[in-house]
Amino acid sequence: MLTPLYWQQASSELALADPVLGSLVERFAGMALVSRADPFLTLLRSIVGQQISVKAADTVWARLQLLVPDITPARILGCPVDGLRGCGLSARKVEYAVDLAGHFASGQIDVERWSRLDDDELVAELTRVRGIGVWTAEMFLIFNQLRPDVLPLDDLGLQRAVAIHYHAGERPARRVLAEHGERWRPWRSVATWYLWRSLDPLPVEY
Repeated sequence: MLTPLYWQQASSELALADPVLGSLVERFAGMALVSRADPFLTLLRSIVGQQISVKAADTVWARLQLLVPDITPARILGCPVDGLRGCGLSARKVEYAVDLAGHFASGQIDVERWSRLDDDELVAELTRVRGIGVWTAEMFLIFNQLRPDVLPLDDLGLQRAVAIHYHAGERPARRVLAEHGERWRPWRSVATWYLWRSLDPLPVEY
């Protein structure tokens, strides 16, 4: 598992700049964002888990691993549709999974060049895949790529946490949320992570 090299610096700077984050940094000392899965598996799992419970997603994923023990783009492309459907994937999710695998296999998604792309460019590349929207791409940038300055404005957890800590429980308008984010630059991913933790102390790992 990988922890960002910038984590200590980001946490310290956010704690000094924002009293709310200062208390959260202290509360969750010793915890950090981590990335452990490869990009294809992370994105495929995000497709599998769309619009179903975590438990159901885990069940489908376990069946997929039985069908394809070593999950790679080529192996997904080689699977018959009936086999993928038999794992519990809907027809639409099968289309999404195959489209994702095709993007990786053809080089349309090239992990090696991602370091040369800024956040917006990488989001644009990922959202060309069917079934991957902006929110999923932003989660990928935060949790898999460990990008330090992503602010997922459409994330309900972030909206709720900002409402609780800064606005007496009233959910902020998108513009107001963006203004908070400006004060957290260049560590908006880190600020978001701490605010998520205030709602759910158990860190999410992708």
